[in-house]
Amino acid sequence: MSETARPMNARPAPIDHPNLPDGIGLVFADETLLVVDKPPGMLSVPGRGEGVTDNLVTRVTGVFSDALVVHRLDQATSGLLLFARGLPMQRALSLLFEKRRVHKRYEAVVAGTPAGAEGEVDMPMRLDWPHRPRQVTDVFAGKPALTRWQALGTVPRDDGAATRMALYPLTGRSHQLRVHMAYIGHPILGDDLYAPLPLRAPRLLLHAAELGFVHPQTGQACRFESAAPF
Repeated sequence: MSETARPMNARPAPIDHPNLPDGIGLVFADETLLVVDKPPGMLSVPGRGEGVTDNLVTRVTGVFSDALVVHRLDQATSGLLLFARGLPMQRALSLLFEKRRVHKRYEAVVAGTPAGAEGEVDMPMRLDWPHRPRQVTDVFAGKPALTRWQALGTVPRDDGAATRMALYPLTGRSHQLRVHMAYIGHPILGDDLYAPLPLRAPRLLLHAAELGFVHPQTGQACRFESAAPF
């Protein structure tokens, strides 16, 4: 993989911390940031509409009152989510994401067998407004979107070939990995928006497995990992 996709190999020292509610893993906590393992099916932030109340932000701030969200995961996606503790750190971490200085690795199980061991999808995307929240590829009106992928091995299934993939989003478009995998003919299993009906799974098989960045305050290289639960 390129320099952009190369993981870092250190992490800051944690501090003592309380536990989060059941179902949410606290991977790391210090006085400046939190790394949380989000379960699938939970909103990252409060949703719209009646009855849409349970979300990760509310649960985390119930324990860490100074926690502020830095980025989001789709409701169906599990894995690592970064929180800042306080506005100055939120601004600093958000700037790292904006400047693409955060290493992100996802794991997914996709339909079929890709040609080759690795590749990239460079295809602009935009919101499909009449069918939101769906996104579509659009080379004319879409915003730039780039994903690198690496095949990790085959996954036995009764309904056809499947492949475990490492996915590296180099941009941060909504549903980017899901749209890009479907675009190249290998939709993520369990995707109720972009995968054909036969390609079902108990959940969306997409997990945010790794985050790496240079700590804005200490200059220390940080890496956090979470094993895919599928």
